[in-house]
Amino acid sequence: MDHQKEKHLRQLRRRRHVRRKIVGTPERPRLSVHRSSKHIYAQLIDDLSGVTLASSSSLAPAVKGDGKLYGGNKKAAALVGKNLAEVAKQKGIAKAAFDRGHYRYHGRVKALAEAANAAGLLCCEPQERKKVKLAAQTKAEAPAKVEAGAKPAKKEKKPKE
Repeated sequence: MDHQKEKHLRQLRRRRHVRRKIVGTPERPRLSVHRSSKHIYAQLIDDLSGVTLASSSSLAPAVKGDGKLYGGNKKAAALVGKNLAEVAKQKGIAKAAFDRGHYRYHGRVKALAEAANAAGLLCCEPQERKKVKLAAQTKAEAPAKVEAGAKPAKKEKKPKE
């Protein structure tokens, strides 16, 4: 099997693993991302009825503007995420399940998700909030570990006769 076929099979396997856990509903649709070398596309999908509720891409007139924007970078991805969040707000959608497909959560995909999140579409948890939550959990668990792991008081030794 040639390299491209193997690569495509790996991508399909990763996509299945990611999408197995994500189901889009009308209240919380799936935010699906597609990335090409020159553009990025995102859409909110209701999987129960098989309908696209909202979409945006780097080719959209609202994002592209005067046509000088290159669609294959983080700046364009952030604009797509912001535009998608605005369209979702107009349709009454506040939450989404982020579906990265077979792409890593890095670079353009991450920029799109964080821009959508910042614009009001809750689709992922930002790193800062995760760090604060983890810090709060460790502080809460620390006293419990000390109490549970504390050694019992030593017993008095019997005097030798």
